[in-house]
Amino acid sequence: MTIDELRKNGLILFEAVVGSRAYGLATASSDTDIRGVFYLPLEYYLGGQYIAQVANASNDEVYYELGRFVELLSKSNPNIMELLASPADCIVYKDPLVDQFKMQDFITREAAMTFAQYAMVQVRKAKGLNKKINNPMDRERKSLLDFCFIIAGHGSLSLKEWLSSRQWKQENCGLAKIEHAKGMYTLYYDQSQTLSYKGVVATLESNEVSCSSIPREETLCTYLFVNHEAYSSYCKAYNEYFSWVSARNEARFEGTMNHGQGYDAKNMMHTIRLLQQAKEILSKRELQIQRPNREELLRIKNGACSYDELFVWSHELFEEIRELCLHSFLPVTPDQVKLRQQLVNMRKQLYHVKL
Repeated sequence: MTIDELRKNGLILFEAVVGSRAYGLATASSDTDIRGVFYLPLEYYLGGQYIAQVANASNDEVYYELGRFVELLSKSNPNIMELLASPADCIVYKDPLVDQFKMQDFITREAAMTFAQYAMVQVRKAKGLNKKINNPMDRERKSLLDFCFIIAGHGSLSLKEWLSSRQWKQENCGLAKIEHAKGMYTLYYDQSQTLSYKGVVATLESNEVSCSSIPREETLCTYLFVNHEAYSSYCKAYNEYFSWVSARNEARFEGTMNHGQGYDAKNMMHTIRLLQQAKEILSKRELQIQRPNREELLRIKNGACSYDELFVWSHELFEEIRELCLHSFLPVTPDQVKLRQQLVNMRKQLYHVKL
């Protein structure tokens, strides 16, 4: 099922412009995001063909089936609460049935903490991005050889340096494992290239060293230590880093690099926004979508604050929210029984029309 099919068949109950345009934070480069609610045709619903969500290819437009919408509302999901609280000038279409959901029924302590906790997850993500930006990795992947070391006196020497100083090749090396000594090997060298040693690694893509059959009369050259743990950690970090590189929004990343603060400023702007909204839920008993402090938030987006400043600010706001929550008289959660009954009533009305 596609969004066009939802429209063609009159299945959309609610749709609104969300995101930066709803917050009053849009700039010339801002996208237009649409979120909405639809209901399944009766034959789909009764036939077990449940579709929870329909989206376009870019995910700019996402529509939730009525049951999924109610489920997320019951859990005080920030995105769904913001959709329900959409300003009038952002609503594209709203079926009168949707008016059964009163925003005040969802102003709860759970909602405030859900907004706040979601924001703090963004802080941790920003910290991870901060590390990636300030510690870029070389595209050329290191091999296991880069994690091999020769025991030299009271210290160690890189295997690559040790081989280079002798003008030796790793392919002519033979290794034998030392029992009861994790990562330790004896190393032999085949100057004549007649002993069929397997080398330290079979290929530069190998994840394990190769052990060879060593003749008894061969002379030990040295001892080799292979730091498998460090190699494994490097491979994980390498894969995570370049997965992030391939998936990142290049325009957003360029903006991050241009403001020079070394963090995703748009991410942190929304972190502060979420925390301020959480505080308003508790102090003003409302979810205010359009932000009254546009200039302040856009300054954050433009990199006016350091990551450390925003980190401290966000944690201070979070502690204020926790304190307000402790003394709040708001309901803990939405009334689940009432919400389920609203869903039942809406489906009865919708499917009566279809019948």
